[in-house]
Amino acid sequence: MTQQELEKYLWGAATALRGTIDAGDYKQYIFPLLFFKRISDVYDEEFANALTESDGDLEYAAFAENHHFQIPDGAHWNDVREKTVNIGAALQEAMRAIEQANPDTLFGIFGDASWTNKNRLSDAILTNLIEHFSQHKLNIRNVPDDQLGNAYEYLIKEFADDSGHTAAEFYTNRTVVKLMTLIMDPQPGESVYDPTCGSGGLLLNCALHLKEEGKEYRTLKLYGQEINLLTSAIARMNMFLHGIEEFSVVRGNTLTNPAFLENDELKTFNVILANPPYSIKAWDRKAFESDPFGRNLWGTPPQGCADYAFQQHIHKSLDKDNGRFAILWPHGILFRDVEAEMRRKMLATDQIEAVVGLGANLFYNSPMEAMILVGNTNKPAERKGKVLFINGKEDVVENKGQAYLTDEHISKLYKAFLDFVDIPHFAKVATQEEILALDGNMNINFYVKKQNTGDDISFAEAYQNWQDASVQLNNSMQRLFDSLTSS
Repeated sequence: MTQQELEKYLWGAATALRGTIDAGDYKQYIFPLLFFKRISDVYDEEFANALTESDGDLEYAAFAENHHFQIPDGAHWNDVREKTVNIGAALQEAMRAIEQANPDTLFGIFGDASWTNKNRLSDAILTNLIEHFSQHKLNIRNVPDDQLGNAYEYLIKEFADDSGHTAAEFYTNRTVVKLMTLIMDPQPGESVYDPTCGSGGLLLNCALHLKEEGKEYRTLKLYGQEINLLTSAIARMNMFLHGIEEFSVVRGNTLTNPAFLENDELKTFNVILANPPYSIKAWDRKAFESDPFGRNLWGTPPQGCADYAFQQHIHKSLDKDNGRFAILWPHGILFRDVEAEMRRKMLATDQIEAVVGLGANLFYNSPMEAMILVGNTNKPAERKGKVLFINGKEDVVENKGQAYLTDEHISKLYKAFLDFVDIPHFAKVATQEEILALDGNMNINFYVKKQNTGDDISFAEAYQNWQDASVQLNNSMQRLFDSLTSS
């Protein structure tokens, strides 16, 4: 099959569910079925190869050493395919048996979908799904890791498009992921961490980036934590289907129970990439005030916005000698008053290297403008005491309410980061003193002037204008509230 034919074939399984379950729930059934079919077909392929090597020795062909994963008797795809009644129960039993036979690698990987609910998934629907997947062998010879991995990524995006409000928790715009990976420049043997990893796209892209460059990608150490059970399972499947086996993705709440510890302290990493959930309100602020891991480096964020809790977790998780991060955030964390003190303390670490402003609609189901906050614990000497501001808000293409970066946009933004020089109306290298003169406000518009505005005001003047406008707005709102109260 060509890549396009494979994608069409896999998406055909989702269309079989239309009208029976919500689009947002497709992923909890389609992904486990796809993975079940893949490992069954690969097991058969490995068995046949071992049989050939051993001149037909069935016992040798069944040895665990000849297989990536063990499939117990009665738990193969073909065993389930033979069932005509209670198919959901047979699927569930087979998946649990496979998880138990591979406790170190596959435990919990099939998620917690209710396969036995016949009101949702009748035997007829499951039969159609199983027969659809049975049309083609999904072994490595027919469908190599790269091809299946790309098709899996295609499905993730399609489900994100279809699923509405739940999309952002498991999908990050892949063109932005590519830019973040280029900026981080992961190297063989380094550790890469995503504290809110979703479907694992940021982690995976680091390995694929090295692979494309012809470097040793298998020595990259990938770590991720994800609060959602199904999404963490999708991330693990994503790794395996791309042929990545050395990784650790753990389900759990990063703020309350960070998964990766060494000597009772947070494990540190060379590269951290993340697209954290923004402005979450339901988090344990009280516990963070006396965080046992010392993550409240600059203070405790407000209850209504945990952004700086994640940002401080990231700073605390950086390798002190060679730690870099690229975090996708809305622009608000650059200038909100309520976080001003924490922002000034963050700047004082001199670990912020760049702020790369991006356009709107790059977050799923949100028109908010995005930006990448870039940091480095070992900034080059010529970058110390400085922060590069890039205004790439116009470097974006919109299509049906979703935006993406073209290869030209990515190259332009990446080159600006590498060059680290002033570019009229596009990039500005600001000193710590200049930023602190604006009270630590990092609004990109204060540093990168728009073209043809006809003005040439100083940083201080721009900040004063912004403050004056804020006061005017506050006074206007107060007068409005007073009039409403009095009436």
